[in-house]
Amino acid sequence: MNAILGFLISCFILLAPGCRTLPNQPPSDAIATTIFTEPLAASTQNTSANDFNILGRISIQDKNQSFSGSFRWQHMTATDEILLFTPLGQAVAEITKDDEGVRLITSKLEAFYATDVESLTEEILGWRLPLDGLQYWIQGEHSPFAAAEKDLDRKDQVIAIRQDGWHIHYSSFTPAPLNSLTLPRVINLFYDNLRIRLVVDNWQLE
Repeated sequence: MNAILGFLISCFILLAPGCRTLPNQPPSDAIATTIFTEPLAASTQNTSANDFNILGRISIQDKNQSFSGSFRWQHMTATDEILLFTPLGQAVAEITKDDEGVRLITSKLEAFYATDVESLTEEILGWRLPLDGLQYWIQGEHSPFAAAEKDLDRKDQVIAIRQDGWHIHYSSFTPAPLNSLTLPRVINLFYDNLRIRLVVDNWQLE
């Protein structure tokens, strides 16, 4: 396990980032905060996130490591597939989630299994990927299955969400394909000393 983790971290452009403070307060440009305190039961139907296929860039920073690279994420109602790459395009990991559970395949083609993505990525990659919430947050929405706070600006556009211990800040949006909506382009996620920055370069809504 240590050898695998060391290999993956070596793909990660190691730096020495300082500890980051979790942004506990709403952004200064927030004018309204909506609090959702009655989450739906996990068995509720027709509450899955919209299907999408996106390409983008990702960077990870915590007190131990730093990673930057690119990703491809295809989300469908019953499945998720995420591919992580180094800046040079070499595969780092493939993460798949379906009705049978979660599988992570490393660049050495070693497979690991778990019941949730967050614990599996933390064990193998050294940082947690909150996929259950992120499928909604990436679209500017909160997950309906947990209490949440959502901050809006003067145009009623979301600028921050706080949910499940995560703080999600939106700094840029892009027009949605084929309709008049806007979708997040630059998202920063904070959890304790962990920061995940996502930049979506291409949106495809299914």
